[in-house]
Amino acid sequence: MRIEFAHNGGVRLAYERMGAPDGEPLLLVVGTGLQMVAWADGLCAELGARGFAVVRYDNRDSGLSSQIGQAEAPGRFGRRRKPAYTLDDLADDAVAVMDALGWDSAHLFGAAAGGVIAQVTALRQPHRVRTLGLAASYAGWRLSRMRPGALLRMLAKGLRRPAPGRDGYARGFVEAVRPLTTAEYPLDEELWRRIALTMFDRCPEPGPGTMRQAAALNATGDLLPRLGGVTAPALVLHGEADPMVRLRSARELAAAIPDARLVVYPGMGHDLPPGLWPSIADELAALAGRATTAGTGL
Repeated sequence: MRIEFAHNGGVRLAYERMGAPDGEPLLLVVGTGLQMVAWADGLCAELGARGFAVVRYDNRDSGLSSQIGQAEAPGRFGRRRKPAYTLDDLADDAVAVMDALGWDSAHLFGAAAGGVIAQVTALRQPHRVRTLGLAASYAGWRLSRMRPGALLRMLAKGLRRPAPGRDGYARGFVEAVRPLTTAEYPLDEELWRRIALTMFDRCPEPGPGTMRQAAALNATGDLLPRLGGVTAPALVLHGEADPMVRLRSARELAAAIPDARLVVYPGMGHDLPPGLWPSIADELAALAGRATTAGTGL
């Protein structure tokens, strides 16, 4: 697959096309600290088989997109430091990819923090969003929406210096993903090892970009009071056993977005396991059908 580039001002955004070339436009928005390849090829193939023209892209500060290279500006007199960019900027990046593709509008599917970016996009530019799909996500950063124990374990793993080299990076990445999975849908080690190796080959020294993305997420505030303004048909997918984001976070998302459909998968963790790819693709296809019936997907 050929890597192409979109531009939002001076920010270059890498993307690639998959699925049905003339299908329903579907933009996949990845979460903090990940690259586009975290949207597994197999899931993209399932979506393409449902008639979607699938595009995945690297957020700024990840993968082959621009590394911003700017730390947070220092605060004065105890004031909060200003992040290098905001989720508004990341939402505008998503729209810039759509512009490069010639898409007037698209279905958005975001996972975890990628779902927060998708929400901001739907609020800022509702005419560009046909449907809004959210997986393992939440209405902006709030500690009460997370499971603190899982966050601390993830932070501890993230602070460990990985073993050197490509294989060391892959081993460390796989072990970081393992706590996000469950006994019912255990970690597919080979899948995540392939993803990790691809990430390393694309960007072997990711730098502090993940922290800048996290700072943008933290600065966004609570989106929940604004979600009544979402006009696109919406789908909220969540794992009942998600060890990172509380199930109540998904329930409040679905309650706040008008007419949103909530699908809870028993036994699923904070990932999209291969065994559920057909169901997830079916749910997104049905959501697109809702938009077309309502006249918003024309």
